[in-house]
Amino acid sequence: MFSEYNFKNFNFRLLFYALALNAIGLLVINSAVNGDRSYINRQLIGLFGGLVIMLFLALTDYHKLMRCTGVIYLGCVVILLAIIVAGQFGGAGTGARRWITLPVIGRFQPSEFVKIGLIIFFSWFLQRNQEKINNLRTLIIVGAFAAVPLLLIMKQPDLSTSIVIMFIIVCLIFVAGLSYKWIVGAAAVVIPGLALTVFLAERGAVPFLTGYQVNRILAFVNPGKYADLNVQQDNSKMAIGSGMLYGKGLLNETAISVKNGNFLSEEHTDFIFAVIGEEMGFVGCMLVLVLYLLFVFECLRMAGRTRDLTGKLLCTGIAALVGFQAFTNIAVATGIFPNTGLPLPFISYGVSSLVSLYIGIGVLLNVGLQQNKLEF
Repeated sequence: MFSEYNFKNFNFRLLFYALALNAIGLLVINSAVNGDRSYINRQLIGLFGGLVIMLFLALTDYHKLMRCTGVIYLGCVVILLAIIVAGQFGGAGTGARRWITLPVIGRFQPSEFVKIGLIIFFSWFLQRNQEKINNLRTLIIVGAFAAVPLLLIMKQPDLSTSIVIMFIIVCLIFVAGLSYKWIVGAAAVVIPGLALTVFLAERGAVPFLTGYQVNRILAFVNPGKYADLNVQQDNSKMAIGSGMLYGKGLLNETAISVKNGNFLSEEHTDFIFAVIGEEMGFVGCMLVLVLYLLFVFECLRMAGRTRDLTGKLLCTGIAALVGFQAFTNIAVATGIFPNTGLPLPFISYGVSSLVSLYIGIGVLLNVGLQQNKLEF
């Protein structure tokens, strides 16, 4: 099995970028929770567990995974259905049902693993149907396969994760060879559709959005009118700006601190970038941004060197996941996007997110071991 692997191509750079982001995450989480070791211990368990799974997958031919795509897709649907039946509520008063508690494993968030599962499934499906990718029938089938998990995730409700998955699928379809005619046509429908959604949201007439989701959109579109709904993001921007060049230092006890004054909520998850800005300053923020840029670049570089379309799509999918989710989280923390509730990959506290990301990295590392010898 290992005879076809070129271990000189084991991508240590990709792994280094992920671990560097993890190291920053552990430091900032520790500061955000004021040294509560229980958070750090659980995050470390997720890190080491993820690394073990990653190494196993790195040595497992990714083509074998492609033989199990039906089971993977069905598993994604089943665990999403399980949330509706036995899920737990949580999420800062949103009433969301997104977690399941299992014996030994404990509490986990299935939708994080569904992201990776769908990347694997659609990489297989699009590779099988590459020559028919611009046929309407093929695109309808893709839409049908995507609609089932997306509707189940929306039911939780979790609009932000649904948007991330839709973005990933769109990227995969584009890389598989989608014609620009379809792209232009889709844009002609989506852009007016977004404007109509905002118009209807102001009148409380969007059936697929819950009350808190509508409030987040309204607070973003008209911050002056809905200032009381935008306090969290305003405090986040204040925290980032107050860090200036070098920040106030991790675990600082200064009284003039947005974090220490408890003006932030979810500071160890959704708004952890605000803590980075306040305590590590502009330098820390730029370090994080550069690491994400390098990670995504490395994924795309691997995509350009793969031996088949499946490997290219897998690399593209992980790049889209990490890049878009990191951009969205930071955009929310800086007020560019409305509040979405997405974690910052590798940095935010969350064992499910961390383990699922290392599962994706494990698959990518195996793709790299079987890449073409062509260098560029």
